Amino acid sequence: MQKLVVERKPIIIGVMGSHNEESPETMEEARRLGEAIAKRGWVLLTGGGPGVMRAASEGAYRAGGLVIGILPNDRMHPLEKYPNEFVDVPIYTGMYDARNVINAKTPLVMVALRGGSGTLSEIALALRNNTPVIGLNAPQFKIEGDNVSSVNTVEEVLQEIERILAKLTKNTC
Repeated sequence: MQKLVVERKPIIIGVMGSHNEESPETMEEARRLGEAIAKRGWVLLTGGGPGVMRAASEGAYRAGGLVIGILPNDRMHPLEKYPNEFVDVPIYTGMYDARNVINAKTPLVMVALRGGSGTLSEIALALRNNTPVIGLNAPQFKIEGDNVSSVNTVEEVLQEIERILAKLTKNTC
């Protein structure tokens, strides 16, 4: 049996977005983003469900990455499509929408794709808790500050994550 080796303090990147199937372009962006996160050795955190969450999870899983899903239901009350089949570590919260606080506070950086009010609440909670947010064609919102940026491509997301991580590393040394 092969032993899973995880860094002591893994870099967790959150990817948030709609539980619905979005445009093929958005779903492909989510898959490519999940894959890129895994290939860099980072851990992916999503809401663990269908739609954009599933696409990001699939990308990371197929690239050999670790996928954490923060689920709205508890184990005793199954919810269809939660967790999706690519979640390695399901966290059953039983908190439904309140789980957005965990999604917002856990990652070092949050990437938000197309979504609805749930995604907007995760963005707001993240910013309120100083979690940097990168919007990839995300819902439009206007908030001033250093902890929010808007980009148009997966490559730009990765550049922003690298910039943010370098800044965080510099501030902790």
